[in-house]
Amino acid sequence: MSPVAPPDTSLESPQAIESPQATTPPTPRRRPLVLRNRAFGAVWAGQVLTQAAGRMFQVGVAWWLVAYAVEDGQGLASGLLMAVSTVPAVALAPVVARVVARVAHRTVLRTAAALAGTAAAGLAVWGWASGLPLAAAYAAALALATCQAFFDPCLTTSVPELVDDEDIETATGFEMSTQSLAGLGGALLGALIVDRAGVAALAAGCAAAYLGAALLIAGVRFRTAAVPAVAGPAPEDAGPAPEDAGPAPEDAGPAPEQRRNLRAILGELPHVRRILICFTAANLFTTAVFVVIPLYTRSVLGDGGGTVALLEASLGIGTLLGSVTGARVPGRPTVTGACCLGLMALAFALPGLVADRLVIAGCLAVAGWCVGVIGVRFVALFQRLVPTADKPGFFAVMQAVLGASFPVASLLFGLAGDHLSARTLCLVQAAGLVPAAVALAVLGSRTAAEAATDRAGGAR
Repeated sequence: MSPVAPPDTSLESPQAIESPQATTPPTPRRRPLVLRNRAFGAVWAGQVLTQAAGRMFQVGVAWWLVAYAVEDGQGLASGLLMAVSTVPAVALAPVVARVVARVAHRTVLRTAAALAGTAAAGLAVWGWASGLPLAAAYAAALALATCQAFFDPCLTTSVPELVDDEDIETATGFEMSTQSLAGLGGALLGALIVDRAGVAALAAGCAAAYLGAALLIAGVRFRTAAVPAVAGPAPEDAGPAPEDAGPAPEDAGPAPEQRRNLRAILGELPHVRRILICFTAANLFTTAVFVVIPLYTRSVLGDGGGTVALLEASLGIGTLLGSVTGARVPGRPTVTGACCLGLMALAFALPGLVADRLVIAGCLAVAGWCVGVIGVRFVALFQRLVPTADKPGFFAVMQAVLGASFPVASLLFGLAGDHLSARTLCLVQAAGLVPAAVALAVLGSRTAAEAATDRAGGAR
C-alpha cells in the first residue's frame, strides 16, 4: 500500500510540480452542482420558492376549506380546489409549448414568478381588508396554477442551457427534489399558518416567495442551447448570446415548416408514450392523496393542522429522499417504476386497515420515496431520448398528460369523501395502483424481449 501524500503536495504546490518523484494527489471531490454552477443554483432556488409557495397555498387553503370555511360538502370543496389547481397545466399545454419554444427562457420564468407573486399579494390585501369569499380563493388558486404551468416545463427545458451534459442527471435530481421540498414546506407551514394567522397571512407568505424567486432568476444568464441551425452550424468559438435579446434563430427550435405538433412528437416515441399512459393511470390514484390527507386528519384521526403538517411533511421528506437516491436505484426504469408502484399500493393500503397517526405518516414517507425515485429515473430518461428541438413541446405535453388525471381524481375522490370514509378511500387508492404497476412491468419485459430479438437478428 502506497503512503498517503501530505497536504502540501497538492497541484498548487511547486514542490509537487517540479519533483519527478512527487506523488499525484487524488482528484478533489467535486462540490454539489448547485454550488459550483451558480446559474443553475439560482434557478433551482427560484423553483424551490415557487413550488413551495404553490404547495403551501394548496395545503393551507384545502385545510381552511375543510376546517373553517365549509360545513357541508367538505370533500367536494377541497377536491374542487385541487382540480382548479391543475386544470391550467392540462388546458394550456399547447400554448405553453409555443411560448417556451419562442420566448427567452429567463423571461418566461421570471414573468411567471412575478405574476404569481402579484396575484398572491392581491389576495392577501383582500383577505386583510374584508372577509375572503370562496370564489376569491378558487380564483387565486387558478391564477397561481396558470403561472406554474408555464414555469415548470420551461425550467425543465432550460436544464441543458444551465449545466453541462454530464451534469444533466444530477440537475434533474435537484429539480425533482424541488417538488419534495415544496411539499415539505407546504406541510410545515400551510395548515399551521392558517390555524394561527389566517388565510390572508398565508397568501402574504406565498407572495413573498414568488417575488423572491423572480428576483433570483432575473440575475441569471442562460447559455445558448446547442441546437443545429437551419442555415448552417454556428461558429464554434461563439460565446453565449445575451439572454435578454431572446433566443437566437437556431435556438428557437426548427424552422416553422419543420416544427412538429405535440401529437407528432409522441407519435415518434411509442415507448415513451406507453410509459406516460401508465403513469397517467397511476396518477389518478396517487394524486388523490392530497384530498385524502385533510379528510383523514379531520374525520378519522380527529386532529388539527399540526397533524396535517406531519403527514404532508412525511410525504415531502420521502419524496426528497427518493429524489436524492433515485439515480442509485438499480434496474431498468420500467422495472424500477413497476416495483415502486407496487410498493406505493402497499403504503396506501395500510392506513385503510390501521388508523394510527404514525402508521400513516410512515406509509406516506414510503409512498413519497417511490414518487421521487420514479421522477428522477424517468425524467432523466426522457431528457436523453427526446430530441433537443422537441423538448419544449414534449415537456409541456408530459406535464399535461400526467396532470390530466389530477382534476378528475380530485373531483372523484372529493365527491366520494362526502359519502365514504377516508379509510375506504385509502384502500381504493391501493387497488387502483395494482393494474398500473402490472402494465408497466409488462411493458418493461416486452421491451427487453424486443431488444433481445433485435440483437439475435443482428447476430445472424
